[in-house]
Amino acid sequence: MMVVAPPHVPVLIGPLLRAVEPVTGVWVDGTLGAGGYARALIAAGAERVIGIDRDPDVIRAAQDWDEEQLTVVEGRFGALDRIAAEAGVEQAAGVVLDIGVSSMQLDEAERGFSFLRDGPLDMRMEQAGPSAADLVNRLPEAALADILHFYGEERAARRIARAIVRARTQVPISTTLGLAQIIEGVLPRQKSGQVHPATRSFQALRIAVNDELGELARGLAAAERVLAPGGALAVVTFHSLEDRIVKRFLQLRSGMAPGGSRHLPAPEREAPRFTLINRKAVDADAEEVAANPRARSARLRMARRTEVPAGPVDPRTLGMPALALEALA
Repeated sequence: MMVVAPPHVPVLIGPLLRAVEPVTGVWVDGTLGAGGYARALIAAGAERVIGIDRDPDVIRAAQDWDEEQLTVVEGRFGALDRIAAEAGVEQAAGVVLDIGVSSMQLDEAERGFSFLRDGPLDMRMEQAGPSAADLVNRLPEAALADILHFYGEERAARRIARAIVRARTQVPISTTLGLAQIIEGVLPRQKSGQVHPATRSFQALRIAVNDELGELARGLAAAERVLAPGGALAVVTFHSLEDRIVKRFLQLRSGMAPGGSRHLPAPEREAPRFTLINRKAVDADAEEVAANPRARSARLRMARRTEVPAGPVDPRTLGMPALALEALA
């Protein structure tokens, strides 16, 4: 009996497919998840999709999918060029990345990504290494505040870090609701229409646990290396930190970056390695947001590879937070 994966509608798939049609050749889906993008690409004409995911649960579930044109590989998309080469693909017709936590992970309380359901304070995509609980119970107050400030853009980072350190002296912080309650206790009461007070802190911890910004920088560089001339890069992001990095990368690699100071000599511009498909990010329309509220914050950026050979990428040029640059050093 064929096992079918849960239905999944990928965000902004319509605009993506329209922008890159005709869809042909081999694509790399660096964030396989429930397989929505991979299936859509195959249905649109891709000869083969190499689906990569760092989550062992995704890999186990994908083994039962009936998709002959899909090759599933466990790994990080920061190494997608090497993974593609090991799968027999030296150049790809396209790369798609859906950055951040997946709906599957958010919906599973035991994974500890969301404060909407009580569960262990985990947040590890690979289910290995230090967890969010390890960070909140072991890091010094200043280090916690830096994570909340740089990765969550949380204005009350120091206040929240102080409250976490105070609470953990009484009992270890081990659950999502336990941490959310500590954060709620030191922030103003939530008003109607505002995001939950713990949203930015949970985002920050998740990014830190999984080195998400460093992985994004590595993934963009790997996509440049693996894409054939004319190949398409499509990246979907869900918050400003990610979008800023993708926007800056594509500006720099397409020769569209803003000029430097008028008091300094203009930097030498390299030949563009990408051409932008859209000058501005594509947002979901009202119809898609109504059908899938997760699409509300999604932004899609796309570009096509030129014939200029790939080159090194300096993470310092991508607008990454200082803390992320320290982690990459």
